[in-house]
Amino acid sequence: MTFPYRTLIAALGAIAATACSPSGPADAPETAKSGGTKSGCLSRAYPEIGGPISLVNDKGEAVTQDTFKGHPTLIYFGFTYCPDVCPMTLVTVARAYKMLPEGVEPPQTLLISIDPERDTPDKLSEYVATSAFPDNLVGLTGTTEQVRAAAQAFIADYSRVDDPNSTAGYTMDHTSLLYLMDKDWNLKTFFTHDDTSETIAACLADVLGE
Repeated sequence: MTFPYRTLIAALGAIAATACSPSGPADAPETAKSGGTKSGCLSRAYPEIGGPISLVNDKGEAVTQDTFKGHPTLIYFGFTYCPDVCPMTLVTVARAYKMLPEGVEPPQTLLISIDPERDTPDKLSEYVATSAFPDNLVGLTGTTEQVRAAAQAFIADYSRVDDPNSTAGYTMDHTSLLYLMDKDWNLKTFFTHDDTSETIAACLADVLGE
């Protein structure tokens, strides 16, 4: 049975509302938790999640979903000025990739910035080169409208929040989910900020080893 669209939005919102700010993540309802093989990681293939994107990569090149079709892709919506959740998530992914069995290649990995005002291609290029992040991480940005359209396709929410402690005067509240797309750009499953490297690696080994 297809998960009702309004219910899906509410469930994802409850999981994913996190921030690079004082507010913390909400508890996820049981119906929306992701996880490894023992908790049914393949049960998150909601057709409502995922869609076309039209952005610019960290080399300044225009890209769409067709650029990445043909290989599984792991997508995260975040931003380079995020002090905690984003870098911690990317480090977790990198560790998961190192745990994959021999012969299982990690998926393409995309960081889609939800802060295009500050995250230029040059800034993203510098950020994705961080040694603790996945070696194959690619940063994507675009106009405000392009980024919002991409986020809406993945039911990924974000908002600008005033922050007097930031040099820019603001930070971003944002969804903190990792979306695993198959080679045809269809959602296979997703992971939350509660998933460990071990959990992610176990699920990826099953999915990518098919």
